[in-house]
Amino acid sequence: MTAFMLFCLVSYAQNDVTQFLGIPVDGSKTAMISKLKEKGFRPSSSKTDDLVGEFNGNEVRLQIATTNNKVSRIAVINVNADDESSIKIRFNKLCQQFDNNTKYVSLSNQQILENEDISYEMIVNNKRYEAAFFQRPIDNDEILMAFVQKNYPSVNIENMDSKTISEITEAYNKYRLSSCTHKIVWFTIYREFGKYFIVMFYDNELNRASGSDL
Repeated sequence: MTAFMLFCLVSYAQNDVTQFLGIPVDGSKTAMISKLKEKGFRPSSSKTDDLVGEFNGNEVRLQIATTNNKVSRIAVINVNADDESSIKIRFNKLCQQFDNNTKYVSLSNQQILENEDISYEMIVNNKRYEAAFFQRPIDNDEILMAFVQKNYPSVNIENMDSKTISEITEAYNKYRLSSCTHKIVWFTIYREFGKYFIVMFYDNELNRASGSDL
């Protein structure tokens, strides 16, 4: 039973990757394009590998990056540009949406101050405006049971007192949060010819280059 639970833990950990619109950021580029087309995205007229469509109320272009033939990133680029005032509002609204979404973990307040001169900061000080969030890990009874079996082998699962339950719950929550650092979603402000765009990245860090090829 213990071996089975540990096998479940490893299997779920391998499958628990960043998702975009419910699609794992993983597998082949061809399969990813096919799944995104099922979500309503269509080929771009300029680049056959790019897709265009609507996402979070905005017209966007999707770019799919691969590492060793596995999808490692989906970039979501706003098609329509904003001025400095509008991009600040758009950036802060995105931060609020992520903060209010229970699927994500936010580490700090990442909004731009109202009086911030982002044009000056980006041009003169080369400041980058970014915000990062982590998708919460998948949870189910098999993962919890495997965690208990591995870390508390002497505990009788069917007869635990409240103190033991509290201790295990706290340890499990810490473990699950620490196990989602490869499921990162972040966005940044991109400036071009005085216009501003939001670019979002859905990264599967498990598939990104780790230096093993060096």
